[in-house]
Amino acid sequence: MDIALFTEEGLIMILRWIHFFAGVAWIGHLYYFNFVQGAFFAEIDAPTKNQAFSKLVPKALFWFRYGALFTFLSGVGMLAIVGKDLGGEFFRTPYGIYIYTGALLGTLMFLNVWLIIWPNQQIMIANANTVIGGGAANPAAAAAGPKALLASRTNVMFSLPLLFFMGACRHLGLNIPEDFSPAAVIGAVTLVILALEVNAIKGKLGPLTTVKGVIHCGVGLLVFLYALIEVVV
Repeated sequence: MDIALFTEEGLIMILRWIHFFAGVAWIGHLYYFNFVQGAFFAEIDAPTKNQAFSKLVPKALFWFRYGALFTFLSGVGMLAIVGKDLGGEFFRTPYGIYIYTGALLGTLMFLNVWLIIWPNQQIMIANANTVIGGGAANPAAAAAGPKALLASRTNVMFSLPLLFFMGACRHLGLNIPEDFSPAAVIGAVTLVILALEVNAIKGKLGPLTTVKGVIHCGVGLLVFLYALIEVVV
């Protein structure tokens, strides 16, 4: 008896299901941190905030960072299978161009979680526990917060075009000429996204300071990247 789930197509479906589940956990917590928790923390006193950092934040960050990890790993698995099937034509297809754009955004978001947000949040959690225990505050915690916030807000901005291009790869066409060379469009998209990532590492919040601002920036980035792809192709 042939079972569809025990085929290559079935493997992709399992990976896609993991990708969806982990992605919802990851992005759901990302939006919670930025749209809900941040505003709440701004309204409470320091002792209450320390208690939240000690008890609530570590639990939320567990689902946040491991959601990011399994979203990334399942995505890599799907791309490995599809890339093998498409071979050298991968970047000459609408799927390849759209999924590359989404995957680059998602990869940087994943790295931001594990290399910037989580390490800086660890400093803040440890500081809260020290203060609750009667110890002196860690001066490094004052700098850790803004670093984590900038990376987190950048991830929110990235998430809007990410979701669009993940859907577009299977549900939106692209008129590609026969003599098309993917180097220009891939290079242009990469430069734009990497420039924004540099700001996430060493830059400033700017318009990402407010929730409204980060949503506007995310929509603007989505429109710009899509227009760039259409123009260059």
